[in-house]
Amino acid sequence: MRAGVRPGVLVGCVIAALLVMSCRGAATTTVEDRFAGGYPVVRDSATGITAILGTPDLGVGTFRVALALSDERGLVRFPALTLRSYRSGGSGSLQSPAEEAAADFHPFPDGGRGLYAARLTFDRAGAWTIVASVPRANGSVASITVPVTIAERASAPVVGAVAPASKNRIASDVPSLNRLTTGSAPDPALYRHRIADSLAAHRPVVVIFASPAFCTTPLCGPQVEDASALVQAYGDRVDFIHVDLYENPQDIKGDLDAAVRSPLLKEWGLRTDEWTFVIDGTGKIAERFEAYAPRPEVEAAIRGVLGVR
Repeated sequence: MRAGVRPGVLVGCVIAALLVMSCRGAATTTVEDRFAGGYPVVRDSATGITAILGTPDLGVGTFRVALALSDERGLVRFPALTLRSYRSGGSGSLQSPAEEAAADFHPFPDGGRGLYAARLTFDRAGAWTIVASVPRANGSVASITVPVTIAERASAPVVGAVAPASKNRIASDVPSLNRLTTGSAPDPALYRHRIADSLAAHRPVVVIFASPAFCTTPLCGPQVEDASALVQAYGDRVDFIHVDLYENPQDIKGDLDAAVRSPLLKEWGLRTDEWTFVIDGTGKIAERFEAYAPRPEVEAAIRGVLGVR
């Protein structure tokens, strides 16, 4: 037995190795990274792979799981990877895999970032592990293990839940749109509707919680700009609403010392800094996206709500 590896970890690694061709769980560590925006970061010193979990708000049920992966060559951007979920056993060991899913790569518009997303089902609360299989330049397949905690109930509204009837501020409430968004060129179409009014009118809604001027983390993208483009195609059938993370954008001017967080974040149970919800005409959440959701993902959800292929 290799020195420094506990028996439970070794057993878990053997199981994972048979299924993902590589197991280096002993080298995997969760690290503090002040540039990650609060999203958990895991690094594997043996393989050089880093994973950032874009969806830490997970509960019992089926959820979109998103990971950004990088290695010594930069962003990992294969068209698809395999994710496997494991219920974590005692002493850090892994039980047999609960599920396997293909995670598609979604590039960000800037070309330098991207994430993998797949749906996984968690049937019980507690400690779980997600293992991502990553092809290597020499033809082998490595893996990185990402620990996740599954809650009995996720904090933010889940698919099928009734959306909060929030009374967000809109353009008619303020003298200027710079009081509603940190964005430098706000689109008036995103500040016309109150969430509560759209729900009462049984209109499908897309709600984006984001702060354009402070989109600096690896999993933050141009969600608000994407919404402006989607308004052009779907604005006659869907209400698009942007809620900035900060209640007083006009006071910040690049400095968060004066920032006041929007009370709607607590109302929606949001603990990370970029969210998109697609809500159907009955007022229920049809899709939830934690971290940046590339436009094709959001558009697919919109088309699903509208019944358009």
